[in-house]
Amino acid sequence: MLTLRDIRVERQGRTVLQLPALQLDGRAFTVILGHNGSGKSTLMNLLARQLQPDQGQLQLNGQPLNRLSARQFARAVAYLPQRLPEVAGLTVAELVGLGRYPWRGAFGRWSAQDSAIVAEAMRAADVTQHAAHEAELLSGGERQRAWIAMLLAQQSPLLLLDEPTSALDLAHQYQLMGLLRRLNRDSGRGVVVVLHDINLAARHADRIIALQQGRLYFDGSPLELLHSPRLSGLYGVDIQLLPQAGQPCPVAVVA
Repeated sequence: MLTLRDIRVERQGRTVLQLPALQLDGRAFTVILGHNGSGKSTLMNLLARQLQPDQGQLQLNGQPLNRLSARQFARAVAYLPQRLPEVAGLTVAELVGLGRYPWRGAFGRWSAQDSAIVAEAMRAADVTQHAAHEAELLSGGERQRAWIAMLLAQQSPLLLLDEPTSALDLAHQYQLMGLLRRLNRDSGRGVVVVLHDINLAARHADRIIALQQGRLYFDGSPLELLHSPRLSGLYGVDIQLLPQAGQPCPVAVVA
């Protein structure tokens, strides 16, 4: 459980994020939505310890986030930033193996258990066939799956992903979100994802948190969010809902 209390983040004298209270279930699939500049990535950076609030406190399972060592935090939370780091020369298997660092350290001996965990992570993310390929040479969707495998090898119970679909085409966006949803259901790991796409979020999320101008606009289920006046108020544009065959949620479209 991640808990935020009395959070305020300021930039150049302007409040970019203000949250009196927020709790994130460590087992749910949660999507953070909002327009550009709404505070989505700021919130994600707080959760991932990439940023410290100007006011307030974050706790993980009752412990202040800033008091955990880097290794303690990495064993509990795995984070994928929006811009993936360069890993030139590393094969997919080597990249995924980096996920074992919080458990082995820099000089820990590689074990058969580590190998089994890496193999299972690659299988779950469907990148086993690319194990010997250089990660940087893969397609966008394949590279994203390789990084997801690295997060899985980390074996942290909570995964944080900042706009993982932003550089993917439509087909790969839905494939990646479907993969994350299956991992959440099959392994019980919590997933928190920053997205732009309302329909992508509504199809996969248990819970949606929507931000507007740095403040909480909505917190609830996808079906609760999918009302034309509520969505129109969130994005400042007329949004209508159309029935979607075979799906419980309608499709949101700009009128």
